[in-house]
Amino acid sequence: MTTISVEGGRALGGTVNVRGAKNAVLKEMVSAVLAPGRHRLRNVPAIADVELMSEVLAHTGCRVEIGDHELWTVVPETLNPVAPIELVRQMRASILVLGPLLARCGEARVALPGGDDLGARPIEWHLEGLEQMGAEFALVHGELIGRVPGRLKGTEVELPFPSVGATENVIFAAVLAEGPTVIVNAAREPEIEDLITQLNAMGAVISGGGSSIVTIEGVDRLSPVEHSAVADRLEAGTFGIAAAITGGDVTVTGCQPKHLRMELRKLSDAGCEVEQGEGWLRVIGPDRPTPVDFATLPFPGFHTDMHPQMVALLSVASGTSVITENLYDARFRYVGELARMGADISIEGQHAVIRGVEALSGCPVLAPDIRAGAALVLAGLRAEGVTEVADAFHIDRGYEDFAGRLTSLGAVISRSS
Repeated sequence: MTTISVEGGRALGGTVNVRGAKNAVLKEMVSAVLAPGRHRLRNVPAIADVELMSEVLAHTGCRVEIGDHELWTVVPETLNPVAPIELVRQMRASILVLGPLLARCGEARVALPGGDDLGARPIEWHLEGLEQMGAEFALVHGELIGRVPGRLKGTEVELPFPSVGATENVIFAAVLAEGPTVIVNAAREPEIEDLITQLNAMGAVISGGGSSIVTIEGVDRLSPVEHSAVADRLEAGTFGIAAAITGGDVTVTGCQPKHLRMELRKLSDAGCEVEQGEGWLRVIGPDRPTPVDFATLPFPGFHTDMHPQMVALLSVASGTSVITENLYDARFRYVGELARMGADISIEGQHAVIRGVEALSGCPVLAPDIRAGAALVLAGLRAEGVTEVADAFHIDRGYEDFAGRLTSLGAVISRSS
């Protein structure tokens, strides 16, 4: 068990740089499967999920070499179309090998995915889209077995919800399919736009990235490329909230503030001074935040992965805030840990009512997932005394050296195993 200990009461200050987005890098690692040869991916964060995805790709026959914030993937002409349960159960993004393996090999065997336990996140939309393109699936002993008689066929796929994963899996399958594919109600996240940029550089023909309608013209073959991943907006936002909750002054570089429009607006509403420019943002926190309400929505709405960090901030606001979680039904699993620190939060269905308290109190807590773990560390920065966040390996899945970088901003943090 890895534990992060945080001593509260210090305002953060200084500059911190963010790396490539976890939610882009993992998918861009998978995209290499589509083209034999040597791929290079830059701006790669040193996080546990990158190592896990490297193991998934290695199992298919690829060779992954990890360097200093970059990696190379060597993809063979013949792949092993299998992603085993011991790897897939650790990371939900592993399900995204399904589309590329079906496109390249005509078959795929992928265990049902795991990852953070945020409630029901069905993959039916992934499968329905791929079935419309000609794939056939069977579930055998917890393993999803997919086959394609012949070649995948382009078609119109209308998603019932702008699911990021379903959009990506259909794109992966469509780039090598026969004929055009149109995805209606596609997800619009910046990470998908970045993935489309990479795929087009590989020789794909995709238009409509960043809109709700994405069109893919299938091609016969793709080629390896070099690509630099888009900045991690969630990491940038987390450091912004670290400044806000401590009443500090932090500048975040290497980011794209336009990808955090709603989140920065809510920080401003909470009493923060927010400045931004090309590739940077600055957050100056108030002595005590002002209560705000928000609801999580697909991009360009407020990101669900910024929800726990924002709740940590609002737990010490000067009034009552109401938030609505529209994406994950178990996102509130961390609330009991914040309550242990003295937060006054009540859950009513998909809503949380946060009655701000004057002070939090440091104590032992447990990180249930990546973002909730980060939120508990942020709460510890504000709390009186020492907060010990156990199961901190969750944080390592999405943040590179989180404790060390907060230390560089003036926090007093240590790690122990």
